Amino acid sequence: MRVTDLIRRYTGILAVYCGIMLTVLDGTIVNVALPSLTQYFHVEASATVWVVNAYQLVITMLLLTFAALGDRLGYKPIFITGISLFTLSSAACAASPSLPFLVGARVVQGIGAAMAMSVNTALVRMIYPPDKLGRGMGYNAMVVSLSTVAGPTLAGGILSISSWHWLFLINLPIGVAAVLLGIKYLPTNETIDRNKEPFDRVSAIESAALLWLIVNVMDDFTKSTDWRLVAAECAAILIIGWFFVRRQNKFAHPLLPVDLLRIPLFSMSVCTSICSFCAQMLAMVSLPFLLTDLGKDPLQIGLLISPWPIGVMIAAPIAGRIVERVHGGLLGAIGMGVFAFGLLMLFLLPHNCSAMDIAWRMLLCGLGYGTFQTPNNVTLASSAPRNRSGAAGGMQSIARVLGQTFGTTGVAVAFHLIANNEHASNTCLLAAMCIAILASILSALRLTQPSSYQHRR
Repeated sequence: MRVTDLIRRYTGILAVYCGIMLTVLDGTIVNVALPSLTQYFHVEASATVWVVNAYQLVITMLLLTFAALGDRLGYKPIFITGISLFTLSSAACAASPSLPFLVGARVVQGIGAAMAMSVNTALVRMIYPPDKLGRGMGYNAMVVSLSTVAGPTLAGGILSISSWHWLFLINLPIGVAAVLLGIKYLPTNETIDRNKEPFDRVSAIESAALLWLIVNVMDDFTKSTDWRLVAAECAAILIIGWFFVRRQNKFAHPLLPVDLLRIPLFSMSVCTSICSFCAQMLAMVSLPFLLTDLGKDPLQIGLLISPWPIGVMIAAPIAGRIVERVHGGLLGAIGMGVFAFGLLMLFLLPHNCSAMDIAWRMLLCGLGYGTFQTPNNVTLASSAPRNRSGAAGGMQSIARVLGQTFGTTGVAVAFHLIANNEHASNTCLLAAMCIAILASILSALRLTQPSSYQHRR
């Protein structure tokens, strides 16, 4: 390959990684600033929660829609438009004169993030040649995982030296760079079927309503919501879901990729991904409470959790290379097994533990998770036909968002039902370990299917 082609490839992938880092990071970085926002705008704490919820809800509702549009219109224009919208709305967030304005800006930011997330995997698959896809997915998994767990630590550092406005202002230079590099270096779809059936607006509305209801019901379980309202929402989910799935079977390229979900390797990878992200968030959200009960201050907590992302950073690229030769189901099972063992060690952490006792357990969790995530992403992406990369990427993002939502909801339920924070944290770690074991078993079951990655090389 010529040097100019290599430069073009790596510059293009840099634009993708910058974009996905921003969109994932903004899902967690604002959490730490909620008390500051409450004081700044002189509002109730419950009102500022919508700064986080609005962003996550919009992303969840629109991922499948933009994934389908990416298959029809091209992944590059969807990505560039999404990052541009995300960057502009970040400036609007920083300049917000009131809380309603900030929430509105976060809604727009969520739309841009959904556009970028929906085609992220498809762009990685286009940029990397088939025999190097594993390492491309490895770096992508590393960026996603690091961005997910680094948000609170980064936010704490920024807020210790400046105001909450800089949580959004730091997006501007990175967002502008991603857009400019993307315009020049990102490839366009090799083939776009202009004769595909028209975009199904009814399915898009049904999808958004269904996903919104699912997230809302999970949130209601953490509150003292009237059971009749929850029951009505569950009934609505069943009714809308039935009509939605029935409608998808009428199309050759449906919004919900039921055609891909009929592929055993693809559907098993989606389920495994949901379990993994659920286990990760159950642990990551509850660990700060556990460490607080062990007498650690916020700075110490940030430092003690840092071996986790370091472990992911070490393992993900290595696993990305190994999966080019080894079945992803085997690597995923080993990774989730190591992750479950690390969670067990954290559950058994003694009260008189040292910093090193905590650090090596965190590192073990990160190494296990990094070993799992890359092979799982590679298997999921490569098990779909190339012209359905957008739909596959959309399902991958949906699996991540739903898994994270299940995990955070589980933590909220545990802390709502269990008065003692330490016991609640340990319950979450135990639940995370059980779910990680389930993910390991699901991953091992994929060994019954031929490796789609090896087949499509």
